[in-house]
Amino acid sequence: MKKILLVAGSLNTISSYEYHNFLLPLEKMGYKVDAFDYIASIERMGRDAMNKQFLTMVKQEQPELVFVVPQTDQFIPEVIDEINQHAITLGYFFDDMWRVEYSRFWARHFNFVTTSDVNGMRKFKEAGFTNVIYSPFACNTDIYCNKNLPKLYDVTFVGGYNPHREWYLNYLKKKGIDVQIWGTGWPSNMLSSEGMINVFNQSRINLNLSNNVCYDIRYLLTPFRSFVKTRSPYRSLVNALHVWKHAFHATRQSDMKTVEQVKGRHFEINACGGFQLSYYVEGLERMYEIGEEIALFVSPEDLFQKIKYYLGHEDERESIAVRGYICTQQEHTMEKRFQHIFGQIGQSEIYK
Repeated sequence: MKKILLVAGSLNTISSYEYHNFLLPLEKMGYKVDAFDYIASIERMGRDAMNKQFLTMVKQEQPELVFVVPQTDQFIPEVIDEINQHAITLGYFFDDMWRVEYSRFWARHFNFVTTSDVNGMRKFKEAGFTNVIYSPFACNTDIYCNKNLPKLYDVTFVGGYNPHREWYLNYLKKKGIDVQIWGTGWPSNMLSSEGMINVFNQSRINLNLSNNVCYDIRYLLTPFRSFVKTRSPYRSLVNALHVWKHAFHATRQSDMKTVEQVKGRHFEINACGGFQLSYYVEGLERMYEIGEEIALFVSPEDLFQKIKYYLGHEDERESIAVRGYICTQQEHTMEKRFQHIFGQIGQSEIYK
């Protein structure tokens, strides 16, 4: 396989995840990559015309693999079915762990799909699918890298606002921990990609906090928090059920996020040589050796105690960061992930 058509929803060179983590690593591996930004195309001409343009591009360029990163209802299933007659198609899923109906719907139309769920292969197989490839998140280690910058911060968090995250961070602040926070929805400004990478390098402790809906009774009944924030988990549940029931019916997206997963951030922090103190999620122990390459917490109290411990044990903290960095460089690059995916495609009957 030499020629790939990458079909993604955002391919700008500044902030696009797909550009930095898909297109650049594929080109580094020596593939000829053509790119099709379907969101930009929809904005110019609408959904139907975009799908027609997509099909025409496949026929003209004749790629061996059409690598699609779907979002919602942008694609017409029959168009993907027809593209299957011209090339091998791969649907790359980020959130199939909780977008179950959506991912299973599209698994019927792509030749292959990926799952980032550690139990995804079993779940798809039980549902009757055999065209699924396990591919957890990773990162572009040419971008997320160790710059050997001096440490400027004790504890930092980079990520979007979420009431559950706020609960944890407020707890730490009340305990006297000075946490520097950046991200959408917080009083502080968002960081550029470069700024975020610098923070990962410059922090003694990088926090990785879940943004999943939380039903911890202590969180739901935390005093001194507004009623609006207390009811947020319930309201998000009701809104999700209502919106997703009526939206995207062409692709049956009736899922909502109620579970957490191993994310790209787990790899990005470690790739920068940063010490990471993260929530636990099933499958993380397959990526990193717990306590040796990444540190975990299980509650606000445990998080506070771990922060105090690791701030006071620099050698142990830095040893964990170094081992996490080495593991990421050796095992969790995007090139490694693509090698595995393409190896599975190459061994299939459809490719032969």
